Amino acid sequence: MPHSKEYKTNYNLQSPDIIKADILEPIDYEFKSKRDIDIVIQNPEYTSVCPMTGLPDFGCITVKYRPKTKIVELKSLKFYLLQYRNVGIFYESLVNRILDDLVSVLQPKFMEVSGDFTSRGGITTKVTAVFKEKNDN
Repeated sequence: MPHSKEYKTNYNLQSPDIIKADILEPIDYEFKSKRDIDIVIQNPEYTSVCPMTGLPDFGCITVKYRPKTKIVELKSLKFYLLQYRNVGIFYESLVNRILDDLVSVLQPKFMEVSGDFTSRGGITTKVTAVFKEKNDN
């Protein structure tokens, strides 16, 4: 019987430290004094890398939020998410990091970030992190 070949992933993972939130561009929400709105943004082609195996992770990132005074410019969000392409990061860290960065830039009334990740080895994972504005009452 032939000797089985050992496979090794030869991939250079980047650190989450390379992700820059200053790429996110806030825009004034022009109806802020008239009404609340709910915004849902999906990126169904999200990809990063498993920090343990070096294998690619694929999924859909969904951002739901209720702006206070600012909304996110979508092209800047796209380029922000593209930064994760070669980053080794766990799902749980990812959604919390995205939430923290967006809340810091937009200061919304409410925001929820979910990652619905493609099955690997028969297991699917969905992770959600939530921010709610604190009332001064």
